[in-house]
Amino acid sequence: MSRHDVTDAEWNAIRVFLPTERNGKRGRPWVSHRVVFNGILWVLHVGGSWRDVPERYGNWSTIYNRFQRWCREGLWDRMMKSLLQKLDASGGIDRSLWCVDGTIIRAHRCAAGALHSRRENTDNEALGRSQGGFGTKLHILTDGGGIPLAFTATPGQSHEAPQFEKVMSQTLLSIWRRNRRPKHVAGDKGYSSHKIRDWLTHRKITPVIPTKSNEKTLPLKRRIYRKRNVVERTIGWLKEHRRIATRYDKTKKNFLAFVKIATARKILKLI
Repeated sequence: MSRHDVTDAEWNAIRVFLPTERNGKRGRPWVSHRVVFNGILWVLHVGGSWRDVPERYGNWSTIYNRFQRWCREGLWDRMMKSLLQKLDASGGIDRSLWCVDGTIIRAHRCAAGALHSRRENTDNEALGRSQGGFGTKLHILTDGGGIPLAFTATPGQSHEAPQFEKVMSQTLLSIWRRNRRPKHVAGDKGYSSHKIRDWLTHRKITPVIPTKSNEKTLPLKRRIYRKRNVVERTIGWLKEHRRIATRYDKTKKNFLAFVKIATARKILKLI
């Protein structure tokens, strides 16, 4: 058993999200979902290509095809949403402070190749060039304990501020009822704008965002702002997974799928 494989407790918690296995039918021998899922985890942690998946997980094309099928069916979204809601129901989500930030993910050469003359290709790929090189910018929202709540990906040259409302609205937890909203939302100076502050204030959420040098200085709850480093630690933890630290996937959907799988496993350890 590899150190990356799911435990029995983890498998019992996630097997309900997977399709019914085909057993007792004629044809090619069926590889169990658990073995395939462990192969996907190997790719997530090690960052190797699909063709290099160890033989103990079965044929690499079987693992890749099921990963693609589950992406199309939205399985990873359902899994992450259900686990987050379960953690929230047990009181595991900290609503006193949510933090938002963005980070550059350098893209490997094999991630390129789409025609960038068409807008839909840019949206599907989320690849671009910035001062950090060719890559993707991953925008992430976490609670006060570092639990990832939402993600979005844009081309590397994109700024964080225009993605603020999108990443907030994509959280899989309800924030529209007043008693479910976070008390504070913290971000760095990149999120300093009247639009973002108005958006938060309108929803009775206190912004904890420092002002830029060319803006009028506003009061800042520094004691709370110092806790914002939790989102930076979460980004560091995500990048411990080599398939996330370097982007090898051509499509944004596949790349974000690995982020959601890593998050789902983190939540499993807390439930």
